[in-house]
Amino acid sequence: MNRAEVDLPGPALLFCPADRPDRYAKAAERADAVVLDLEDGVAAEHKDRARALLVAGLADLDPDRVVVRVNAPGSPWWDADVAAVREAGVRLVMLPKAERPEDVEALAPARVIALCETAAGVLAAPRLAASPSCAALSWGAEDLMADLGGAASRRADGSYHDVARHARSQVLLAAAAAGRPAVETVHLDLDDLAGLAASSAEAAQVGFSARLCVHPSHVAPIRAAFAPDPAAVEWARGVLEEAERTPSGVFRFRGRMIDEPLLRQARAILRRSRG
Repeated sequence: MNRAEVDLPGPALLFCPADRPDRYAKAAERADAVVLDLEDGVAAEHKDRARALLVAGLADLDPDRVVVRVNAPGSPWWDADVAAVREAGVRLVMLPKAERPEDVEALAPARVIALCETAAGVLAAPRLAASPSCAALSWGAEDLMADLGGAASRRADGSYHDVARHARSQVLLAAAAAGRPAVETVHLDLDDLAGLAASSAEAAQVGFSARLCVHPSHVAPIRAAFAPDPAAVEWARGVLEEAERTPSGVFRFRGRMIDEPLLRQARAILRRSRG
């Protein structure tokens, strides 16, 4: 499956606690998709109430722009969450701490964004991406650090430790190999819009298709970062038009050698511009 054929809302996917139905519509309006969160965004004593509120509130939302994050497999709420999203006809589910393809497929007929945020989950990323129920892969640095017994995902200068960068790359590679989109994790510093913009631009450049976010102020920088600039779009159109006129598989365009890998990059730029 080509990643362009996967119907994934984006580029900005905004979390909203499932026990706050008063925020559902606002979050959906401000982002490309709302992630109604039954997991980390809801305290344990409110899980059952949040599930009921979510099911009741889904009728007022566009089902193609709603993702529901359930609780992790093996948690006390897993079975009830699976039953609820299936009964409600949720189309896109986010699976935290994904480690087994069987858990991805347990959510069928919904498609699943599998979060690789444990050591076992990162190592299982290729198998998760290969599941017919998998819509995309994502990852989570903080849960991964907790699973590893680490103290922090980032160095003092703000850059990720090598193990986090490795996990991120592993998830991106596994998604691409299976033809699935990869979704970048959240930027937790709410006021660091410059850092968010820079890291989102880098994520788009290396092949991530969308990004998770936890605050409405992060939506605009993410959208801007994932939208190719006009010069890149103009180059992509020009090089693809030249390829149609040139019978050779390798040709010169504006002083640069062009071959199939660069043509694929050009097609990706145009897909992002249309998105």
